[in-house]
Amino acid sequence: MRLELTHRGDYAIRAMLALGRTGHPADRVSVRRIAQEMSIPVAFLPHVMRSLVAAGLVEATPGRGGGYRLARPASVIRVLEIIESIEGDSRRTTCVLRGGACLAVGPCDAHEVFFAAQAALLDRLGRATLADLIHRPDSVEDEAVLAGAPS
Repeated sequence: MRLELTHRGDYAIRAMLALGRTGHPADRVSVRRIAQEMSIPVAFLPHVMRSLVAAGLVEATPGRGGGYRLARPASVIRVLEIIESIEGDSRRTTCVLRGGACLAVGPCDAHEVFFAAQAALLDRLGRATLADLIHRPDSVEDEAVLAGAPS
């Protein structure tokens, strides 16, 4: 079982991290600087940035003094929003065992377990913010608190 992003999704998360880490929210960052800081191919990044702008997560200013900045504070941008702006809807629509439309002929034996796992993952990504990624905890104890687990 694989749980991974496409290259575009990976680059989107990295680009958003770069924008979220700028010193001042009004600062604009060039594609070249984002690519360099986050090890993203500079030729590929403008495509990702267009999707982030279209999703309302990033603002773009063209021209010599232009660049990109977050459209909203990092504390209100959900990780799931970033992923879905690039990858599309994250909800599985095909049956785990049959490969066709889910529930077309009733739930398969694995339906409940896999869809509960999907719901938990989407819930976690929907609660996590860009700020959580930027200011991730340094210890396992802090991580448990962030996740809502007892410490």
